[in-house]
Amino acid sequence: MKRSPHTADKLAPWIAILVFLLIWEGGVRITQTPDWLLPPPSQVLMALGTNASMLFKHTIVTVEEALLGLGLSTLIALMTAYLMDQVLWFRQAFYPLIIFSQTIPLLILAVLFTIWFGFGMLPKILVVILVCFFPVVISLMNGLDGVDPDQIKLFRSMGATSTAIFTMVKLPAAMPSFFSGLRISATYSLMAAVIAEWMGAEKGLGYFMTLMQKGYRIDQVLASVLIICLISFLLVKCIDLLEYLLLPWNRKEDTQYNWG
Repeated sequence: MKRSPHTADKLAPWIAILVFLLIWEGGVRITQTPDWLLPPPSQVLMALGTNASMLFKHTIVTVEEALLGLGLSTLIALMTAYLMDQVLWFRQAFYPLIIFSQTIPLLILAVLFTIWFGFGMLPKILVVILVCFFPVVISLMNGLDGVDPDQIKLFRSMGATSTAIFTMVKLPAAMPSFFSGLRISATYSLMAAVIAEWMGAEKGLGYFMTLMQKGYRIDQVLASVLIICLISFLLVKCIDLLEYLLLPWNRKEDTQYNWG
């Protein structure tokens, strides 16, 4: 049977990962690197299986923080983009504040929120919101600004209100940009939650990693990193699927959605 011309492209990243793991495994064993410094991938997988139940409990907490923060940041970004698009003075006043918010070191925010709000879930969600808000709102604004002005003039000539133009013309046209920003935020969400947990938490992958790092259990730390990478990949693929289902006009011709 003739192989599809896209098969090699789909297999390429998996082959690259396999080669990297083999080099890692062989290099560690040949150089006899201590496990507390850099364990081989096989030991990381064994650690993942050994502490599966504990890792699962901490993973649920981190994923919950990440998803809540991502969802709230997306909602806030949509409302903010609408106001910035409709109200000029709001855009002029708020846009510099959005840029300024990204200049504050994330670790400082995590520490301050922990001091102000304690060791519960709230400070972690706030950190995730601040990290995820920026890519979504900026991408959405770029999409809104790039809408064809002739379409806007046409709707205005037919008596459409500003809100109608936004919902019927601007927002649909800006959706590809919105999903691009959402993909970036999805990968940031777990990272932000873990960093917030490093600064002070009672549970979560960040808390678990801190405990294991202090005990030089690097295999457990890397097992946590593996979980974070896999969940981040899954989140991005879920967003890809959502975009595929919600934006049929943006699908490429002769292509079908896949998880590879």
